[in-house]
Amino acid sequence: MPGSPNGSTPTPGPTPGPTPGTGPGSAYGREHGSAKAMGGLTAGSLVAVTAYTVTLGGNGWLWFGWVVLGLLTLVLAVTRS
Repeated sequence: MPGSPNGSTPTPGPTPGPTPGTGPGSAYGREHGSAKAMGGLTAGSLVAVTAYTVTLGGNGWLWFGWVVLGLLTLVLAVTRS
C-alpha cells in the first residue's frame, strides 16, 4: 500500500465507542420511566381538572393541587437530567 513503510496494509485505529451521554441509562435524549409517568399523570390531571372546572365550576383546591403536581414533575425532570 502506498505510504506504508513495508508495503503492508496499515492496521486500523481503535474503533470509536458510543457517544458519551447517549447510552440506555443516559439522561440525554431519553426520559427515565418515572419522569415520563409523572409527566403523563400531570397532563392527564390537567385534562381532568379542566373538565371538572368546565362542567361543575372552579375549585381552587383542585387547581392548587395541579400546580403542586406540576412543580413536582418539573423538579423530577430537572433532577433526573
